[in-house]
Amino acid sequence: MLVGYVSDENDVAIADVAVELTGADGVAVSCRSGASGRIDAEVAPGRYAVVLSRDGYGPKRTAADVGAEPVRFRLLSDRTYGFVWPKEATSGRTAQIRVSCPLPYRLSLWRYGAERELVAPLGMGEHEPGATAIPLPDGDVAGSGVDWSPGEFPGQQVVAPERGGLYFVHVGDDGGGFHGLPWIVSPSTPASEVAVLASDLTWAAYNSFGGRSNYLNPAGLPAVPAVSRRQDLAFYADPAAGEWEAEHYPPLSSRRPDPDLSIPLAEQVDQPTTTRPGAHLAAADWRLLAWLERQGYGYDLYAESRLDRGEVPLDAYRVLVLGCHPEYWTYGMFRQVRDWVHAGGRLLHLGGNGLNCEVELLDDDRMLVHNGDTRMLGPGSGPDWSRFTARREPEAALLGVGYDQRGLLTAAPYEVVEPAHWAFAGTGLAAGDVFGRESLNGRILGGASGHETDKLSPHSPPGTTLLARGLNADGGGAHLVHVPALGRGEVVSTGSIAFVTSLLVDDVVSALTRNVLDRFLAAR
Repeated sequence: MLVGYVSDENDVAIADVAVELTGADGVAVSCRSGASGRIDAEVAPGRYAVVLSRDGYGPKRTAADVGAEPVRFRLLSDRTYGFVWPKEATSGRTAQIRVSCPLPYRLSLWRYGAERELVAPLGMGEHEPGATAIPLPDGDVAGSGVDWSPGEFPGQQVVAPERGGLYFVHVGDDGGGFHGLPWIVSPSTPASEVAVLASDLTWAAYNSFGGRSNYLNPAGLPAVPAVSRRQDLAFYADPAAGEWEAEHYPPLSSRRPDPDLSIPLAEQVDQPTTTRPGAHLAAADWRLLAWLERQGYGYDLYAESRLDRGEVPLDAYRVLVLGCHPEYWTYGMFRQVRDWVHAGGRLLHLGGNGLNCEVELLDDDRMLVHNGDTRMLGPGSGPDWSRFTARREPEAALLGVGYDQRGLLTAAPYEVVEPAHWAFAGTGLAAGDVFGRESLNGRILGGASGHETDKLSPHSPPGTTLLARGLNADGGGAHLVHVPALGRGEVVSTGSIAFVTSLLVDDVVSALTRNVLDRFLAAR
């Protein structure tokens, strides 16, 4: 009888797992998984106590109903994983450090600002051998999340520092393994005139821990695990398949590790990003925060999910800054920021592919992504290739630009279009001059206009001014725009994910951004 399949945290099949099934009568049957992770055993339908074990993975006990649907057993590889819960906090609040590690480990708290700075050692995770390796739940881990180590010990708790910003809990194990756990700390009361939103909703959409994200298996966990991810995942195997061809998508839990956000210890903020996700997620936005601090700008950092909960006091700030890739927003967030800008707020959008898809935050720490069937949006080269526009209203009506797929995964410098604009004051640039050649984007090389780019749209507000355009081939360059009058407020958008990774190394990108911030902060 087919009992089920066994796979790892990435939903890749595990062969040769020793399996023991014990029924209510106390009789145990032993078998092993095949090359596809398939488990067959000569047992009758019913409920069984199950033990699974294989070298390189944490063994576990579980229980399963055999006979109806194949059971999706999950084992965690012998690696260090973890997360801080909650993943964002207000200064003074306590959070739990939830770690699974097969070896003794050490914890320390670091702040990622102008530099990577040690705040405090936090202690050790040391128990009997193997006791710190915590099993995965079975089934759809990406949807259910994991409830590791509820943090009952003092060494597994951390108090949010008084100084806000982007923090990481470092987990280093005795075997040389390392995992960085991001933690967004916000002030208890506003301490600056500038608020910055960390894109935790976009981070969650890209998080594939458990074998599913909004990009890998977005329509749900497959019936069987992958053997070769290259061959078995539609993302790679079927070039004709779109990413989103369903009407509805199962929720994604935020209560799980997110390895893509860990920044390698060898990577310094003045150096290129060194991982694939680092070029558009937390590591890239670290470059933005470092630039702000080195230029002397104070800022208050918030997780954008707090904006949805009404916990970002926008009226206390003159300027709101969006980072490199705020792709996923709730409609409530959009309306709050739109109304704040119309009332006189200044919005600086330093990213690309922004506000492109609506998400809905459920009450149980899960996120529902409203992709829809994107085949209905038409060709990706058209203006406003946007799930948000199709479902709600054009993001270009707020940002001044909207995303399309021209220029995808390319990069180039910008060309000046309006040199007399105040944003270029002091740069000495003329029309046609090029800037943004230098970048710390280690994945997409070529300049500040790139990775994913936004352009002017039929929905851009009247009076939107094109200041510069990226030189990416085939019309794929970012449009850097100024919306001078959106109600009583105004907006500058750079149209490029890669822009923030040029701030620390390109003098004109830095000067332009400084001009915008100074102008916005001086506005009354």
